[in-house]
Formats: sequence, C-alpha cells, structure tokens
Amino acid sequence: MRSRPRLLLPDVSVRTRLTAWYGLVFFVSGASLVAINHALTERGLRTHLADTAFSQVVHQHWRSTEVDGVVRSESRGVSVEPVDDRLASEIAEATQRAREAALADLLDQSLVALAVAGVLAVAIGWLMAGRALRPLSKVTAHARRVAERSLHERVALTGPRDEIRELADTFDDMLERLDRAFDGQRRFVANASHELRTPLAVNRALIEYAVSDADADERMSDLGGQLLEVNARQERLIEGLLMLARSDRTVEDPRPVDLGEVLSRVAGRVEGTAELAGVRFTVSPAAAPVLGDPVLLEQLVTNLVHNGIRHNHSGGWLDVRTATVGADVELVAGNSGPVVRAEDLPRLFEPFRRGQPERTDSHRGAGIGLSIVRSVARAHRGTVDASPRRGGGLTVRLRLPAAGEGRGRG
Repeated sequence: MRSRPRLLLPDVSVRTRLTAWYGLVFFVSGASLVAINHALTERGLRTHLADTAFSQVVHQHWRSTEVDGVVRSESRGVSVEPVDDRLASEIAEATQRAREAALADLLDQSLVALAVAGVLAVAIGWLMAGRALRPLSKVTAHARRVAERSLHERVALTGPRDEIRELADTFDDMLERLDRAFDGQRRFVANASHELRTPLAVNRALIEYAVSDADADERMSDLGGQLLEVNARQERLIEGLLMLARSDRTVEDPRPVDLGEVLSRVAGRVEGTAELAGVRFTVSPAAAPVLGDPVLLEQLVTNLVHNGIRHNHSGGWLDVRTATVGADVELVAGNSGPVVRAEDLPRLFEPFRRGQPERTDSHRGAGIGLSIVRSVARAHRGTVDASPRRGGGLTVRLRLPAAGEGRGRG
C-alpha cells in the first residue's frame, strides 16, 4: 500500500513542522479575531458616530438665543428648508469619514499587533517544540551510540510516563532482548568452537602418526595428507569463529596501538606466503596511532593481508599502507585478482560468503576473514568498506578514530 505524500513541509525536521503548525494556527486564529473585532467595531461605530456627528452639525448650523424672554432659533443666514437637507447630508458624510478613519486606524494597529504577536508565537513555538522533543532526541542519540558500540547501554529515560517515556521503555526492552540473544549466540559459538578444538587436535595427531608409520604405503600417505589438509582447514575455521565471537564486542580496556607498526610485523610474517603465491607484496607503514585491543587489531591487519594474498593470482600484487587523515587513521589494502561485481560487495563481509564462485575454494580460507575485520572495526568505533578495482581485485579501506579522539562514528 502506497503512502500518501506529505504536502506540507515534507523534507524538514519534526521540530520545524510543529513550529510551522503552531504559527499557522496562531495566524489563522489571530486573523479571525481581527476580522470579528473589525466587524463588531464597525457596527458599534455606525450608531455611536451618527449621534455624535448629528450633534456637532446641529451645533455648527444652529444656535439658540433668548430675546425678550423668548427662545428663538435663528439660522446663520440660511433658510430652514434647504438647511434640513444639507444637514442630513453633512451628518452622513461626517459619520462615514469618522467611521472609516476609526476602522482604518483599528485595522492598522490590529495587523501590526498580529505580526508582532505572530513572530513571538513562532519563536515560543520553536522553543516549546524543542523542549517537547528533547527526550526523543535523547532516544535517537542513544540508538545511534548503541548501533556504533554495543547493546549494553540503556536509555533509562526519566520524567512523566507519557508517549515518549513509553517509547524509551519499549526501546530499552528491545535492547535487553537483543543483548541477551547476541550474548547467547556469542557464548554458543565460543563454547562450541572451544569444544571442537580438542577432537580436531586429536584427529590431527592420529593422522600424523598414521602417515609417519613406516608400514604406510603411498596411497595411505596421500590419503593422510588430504585428511590433514581438511583437518587444518577445520582448525582455521574454529579459530576464526573464536576470534569472531571475541571481536563482536566493545573494547573495554583500550591501549595505544600503532597500526603502522602492526602492519610492519604482519608483513614480516606473511612475506614468505606472498612469495610462494607469486604475489608482489609492498607496504607503506606510516604512523597511525589508535586506542584499542592490540591482539584484535593485529588479527584485523593479518586478515586483510591474507585476504589480499589468497584471493589473488600468480603474478599479481598487494599493496597495504597506513596514514593519518584528520582525526582518523586509515589503512588501505589494494590487490589484484578476479573481477568482483559491485552487487557482491556487501556479501563479502558476511560469514561464510566469499562472493564469486572462484573465491570459494576451500584452500582459500573459511570465508570469515572480512567478517572478523568488520567486527573488529565496529568494536573500535570504526568503519570498513570495499570497492572493486577496474580489471579485477579489491580496495579495502579501514578507518578508525585516532588516539585521543573519543568520537563516535556515523
């Protein structure tokens, strides 16, 4: 069902719309009051000014004198018959002029008063709307912080139990349920992964013992090698799940970490891997100080580097650099490789989703590397995004708040 478009101020804030409604209602009510007052005043003046004008005109044209004890009414050189008609005409004209002048003055003063009062009403309406919506702004700001950090915070709005208080309480209840659900999911993944590590280690030991047996033939050795490869992949998957469960939380005790130094250490460890894969690996480890968990941040950089090596081709390249950009630090990893469609980019950060079919070979990882990168970035109030390169490959860009910056991310 299509919703009807809003015709009045569709693209402005609620506060502006409320203020506009306040002002509109005030001006309509004020204009109606001015019109009613104008009509009533005109009606009253029609009678009052007629009597006043009649008295003034009679006094102007007639005067009473007392001669020999007799009161006589004399005209100022004007005969009685024409004076009656002229007197009536002058009374009507004087009444009309007085009424028009009074109504004009009243209307001007009323409009000026309406304009001044209207401006004051709009200003007061703006303040009142802001005060009324302040709790709602608090809920919105809290929801933004929760989306950026963790689900452990609550709005805990105080004040009268009105509609906004009910909204805040409902939001807190929803956060409580989500927090319990995500905590349960993390505990399940962590516990299941931890329990699976022991049998996988036992399997690896048994396979290695069987392969190393002197009586094992070539066929047994090949089968043992394949089983060891499968077992190693399962162990990498378990380790990745444990890291994902750990990284999907806010860092509680951040420490100073230089991403440039982390990149240098990771590059030293994986240089041989890149050489075996035929990938030219270059780094530019500029100073990039942040506050965070050193282990998680090193895992983040390691996953980005391994991702650029695994999803590449022989003769390709991988370039990783760090830099400080304003109040943020930036790590950019660009690599050659197969073509990635733009519509597949969001799925690359989902667990067990690697985009194109050629990126889903088992020897190229478990498919949670970039998921761990995103979780670690969020835990450090950062962002990570990927964009396809012309001719194949990806550019992954990570941004984190620089050390000393307590800003949230939008």
